[in-house]
Amino acid sequence: MQTRHIGEAQVGQIGLGAMPMSIEGRPDERRSITTIHAALDAGVTLIDTADAYHIGADEVGHNELLIAKALATYPGDTSPTLVATKGGHLRPGDGSWTVDGSPTHIKRACEASLKRLGVEAIGLYQFHRSDPTVPYAESIGALSDLLTEGKIRMAGISNANPQQIRQAHELLDGRLASVQNQFSPAFRSSQPELRLCTELGIAFLPWSPLGGIARANELGTTHTAFQRVARQHDVSAQQVCLAWMLAKSPVVIPIPGASRPETIRDSTAAADLVLTHGEIADLDAAGEAA
Repeated sequence: MQTRHIGEAQVGQIGLGAMPMSIEGRPDERRSITTIHAALDAGVTLIDTADAYHIGADEVGHNELLIAKALATYPGDTSPTLVATKGGHLRPGDGSWTVDGSPTHIKRACEASLKRLGVEAIGLYQFHRSDPTVPYAESIGALSDLLTEGKIRMAGISNANPQQIRQAHELLDGRLASVQNQFSPAFRSSQPELRLCTELGIAFLPWSPLGGIARANELGTTHTAFQRVARQHDVSAQQVCLAWMLAKSPVVIPIPGASRPETIRDSTAAADLVLTHGEIADLDAAGEAA
């Protein structure tokens, strides 16, 4: 498997989005840990999480604790593994989502994530979502402080627009390592952000690259161009989707969600799937026609 880089850390072309293992409909812990181990076996070295990936208000950080346990029980070498977590987005426990981008909250959330992950410094810490009540510069300033204090090794942002990317890149003195935005065959409006990340050399992490937990299995049905290309290569439409994203830019690292070992194994195989220029053009055009 070829590799890409986020800052000084080397990561696999396909990451693991661990969110489905902790929210509604999540599997039991044993299957989740088996899935994470399967990802590591397949060469995945980027695992994405957040303190807000949980259900009840009394289990903040459920996903982080799960990942920490999976890494601690993995029989192989986990030193290349980059755990990317996020702060600033909250789930009160009633099914809703709220935001808190205040520097006080971000720093407090980071401290809690450090403890749950059991590390001295978080590999990649991302500001989860902007807070309209807090100036964006103040939220990014908290990331800068965390970098200076050595509590995080790299800083990223999520759900950001081009202006926020440029602002964060400047405020962090060129140390912005990643941008995590929604991007999929059905949701292509983040292409300006992808182009900007390519220009600046910032890793772009598409979340829900297969269309989300409930729609991933329907990708080939709802987007027939991907199924058509999949038949030509005798692979899944999901693999084609991830390979298409990888072909768009060398900074792209998709993080498909998974809650079963076979799912993440299929996703990681996309790193070795080479699409022709014609196939990529057809998949691009399918989005424009949709």
